[in-house]
Formats: sequence, structure tokens, C-alpha cells
Amino acid sequence: MGKDLISANNLPALAADSLDSYLAMIAGIPVLSAEEEQKLAAEHFKTRSLEAARKLVLSNLKFVAHIARSYSGYGLNQMDLIQEGNIGLMKAVKRFDPSKNVRLISFAVHWIRAEIHEFVVRNWRIVKIATTKEQRKLFFNLRKRRKSLGWLNREEVQTIAKELKVKPETVVEMDKRLGMPELGFDLPDSVHDDSFTPSQYLEAENANPETLVESSDTIALQNKNMQKALMLLDDRSADIVKSRWLAESKTTLTELAEKHGISAERVRQLEKAAFTKMKDALLATREF
Repeated sequence: MGKDLISANNLPALAADSLDSYLAMIAGIPVLSAEEEQKLAAEHFKTRSLEAARKLVLSNLKFVAHIARSYSGYGLNQMDLIQEGNIGLMKAVKRFDPSKNVRLISFAVHWIRAEIHEFVVRNWRIVKIATTKEQRKLFFNLRKRRKSLGWLNREEVQTIAKELKVKPETVVEMDKRLGMPELGFDLPDSVHDDSFTPSQYLEAENANPETLVESSDTIALQNKNMQKALMLLDDRSADIVKSRWLAESKTTLTELAEKHGISAERVRQLEKAAFTKMKDALLATREF
């Protein structure tokens, strides 16, 4: 958020292996009373006080962690989910008007969930069919329902389609996707060697020499185009993309914010802009 609000450097660190210590740390931060929150919110609203904003954010971090926990079933890094939620909280603080006479967290829930939703949609493979606002709404609502329901019957499909204003076939398709297991790369029970890789036991029955060569050429071409797209980025943006998505150990927004001396929100903005630029470059090749 830069100087408009508060930077990631002012928040408890989300180091790669410190989720438990982070949760313990924020658990010790006292929640503001309604009067204290109102006073700080009024100060920030009038003067854009960075210290007031910092206190408002810190006092609500535990609520963000609680909200982020409800998205743990997507197989995404919990610290990344929390960081995205924290960004939503900071955006909410920036826009919070204390004259509305509501608690900050009640106002901030929308912003917190919006940031986490966007992160989930960008990163979870099943959401590839969720390309519209209606489909995204269906994805999150249907997943909640499937915690208590098995496969949907015809009546349930019709009811959900009517409630969420989508076509029944869209509900069926999404239900099928949600019912599919994630790609399994678990080792056989008899294997306990850390050096063992899925390629050693996943057999490609239809892989003849011709298709293998074609596949190899395609991958090589994709890698070449990807490298070209990366070269279009400035050094900082390229480092963010590589560290977040191409490195074996994924770097968090907070770590990159500290590395480059900017806010986590700015890192996210640069990441998004870099993806857009790379996507345009890849589409221009028409070889993907």
C-alpha cells in the first residue's frame, strides 16, 4: 500500500516456515474496543495517520487468519492466503468511514474475501472453467454445499441453478470438476525413497517415439517463448515472477516486499502487470 497506508514491513513477518509462530504472535495482539477503534478510525480518516492505520490493521490480523483458514481446502499455501487477506484488510482500512457506525471487521470482510477469492481463482486448477463472475460465484458456493452433499441429484441441481442464476448444465459441469480428485502424485506404499519421482511409476501407454519427439519439441518451444516473455520484464518484475512461480521454493509476498523495499500490495500489482505483459507476448507468438 506504500505511503498511502501501511507496508508489509510494518506487519508481523510471514516467513516460509513460521505459520505457527505468526499465529501465536497475532493471537497476543489485543482486539480494540469499539471506542478505541472508532477513535483510531476517525484519526486515520481525517489525517491519514500511518500509525492509526497500523494499529487498526494489527488488531484485526487474527480475524484475517480465521477467514483464510476457511479456504485451506483448496490446497494452497496457508501463508499466501493469509497474506492476500491482509492486503484486503489494508485496502478496507484505507476506505473505512467511521461515520457509518459499524465495526471495521464487518466492513473489511468483503475486501478480505475478495483478495483471497482472486488468489484462489488465479491459482487453483479446477477453477479454469470459472471465467465469469457468475461461474466464480457458483464455484465458491457449490464447494461449500458439497461439504454436506454428495453428488447432486437433478432437483438439487435445479435449485442451485435457480438460486445462483446459472444454467443447470453449468452446475453439473462444476459439480463434476469438484468431484474429481486432485492430480495424485503420492508414492506407492512400498516406496520410501525421497529421490523417487512420479515419472518413475506413471506409465505413458500411448507414448510412441513420434509423440515423444513432438511433445519434447512443444515443451522446448513453450520454454523458449516463456524466456522471451520474461526478458520483456524489468529486473524487479522478472525476479518477482521467478521467485513466486518458477523457483522450487515459492517466495511469499512479504519476503519479496522486504527484498525490494516495497509493500506487499505493490509486489502483487507488479506480479499482475507482469503476467498481463507476458500473456500478451505469448499470445502474439501464436505458437502456444
